[in-house]
Amino acid sequence: MAKMQANQMRAGMVIEFEGQRYTILKQNIMIPGKGAAVIQVEMRNIKSGAKKDQRWRTADTVERLTTEDKEFTFSYADGDMLVLMDPQTYEQTQVPKEILGDRLPFLQENMTVSVRLIEGDPVAMDIPETVTLEVVEADPVVKGQTAASSYKPAVLSNGVKVMVPPFITVGERIVVKTEDSSYYERAKG
Repeated sequence: MAKMQANQMRAGMVIEFEGQRYTILKQNIMIPGKGAAVIQVEMRNIKSGAKKDQRWRTADTVERLTTEDKEFTFSYADGDMLVLMDPQTYEQTQVPKEILGDRLPFLQENMTVSVRLIEGDPVAMDIPETVTLEVVEADPVVKGQTAASSYKPAVLSNGVKVMVPPFITVGERIVVKTEDSSYYERAKG
């Protein structure tokens, strides 16, 4: 563990606060009309998953935990756990499904994922920013509707609903952003 000033906190860092480990989600420095500047931090408890807002003076110190990022290949889901394989040693590791939250449906077999570890314990997991999926359900095109008009709902092969441009039809493969489940582009090739 290393001490750092509160104003050096950034999203993705892991800190220890009141005996608990937290991942920083957002931080914002606020400068009031008079008095010292404060830093407003939104963080998630690693064990419970509960979110917490906390304020510090910018000169306060916090304990930053050293993290290690390691690449794994996703193998399969086993109950509430995800089974990952180390591509160098072929050893298997299990992490809880809730580590991915809303992005879980985008996880695909043999996908390379990045796991953030603290003392060997997984605390966060990142998947690629975009994935290619097939459209399995989409409303038909309405005559006279232009491409610049509103998007239409569609269902992807992983069951996620997404809004797509009117020219996308059932059977097409599209690229979707995993962060917010939004349409990015038609798949090439």
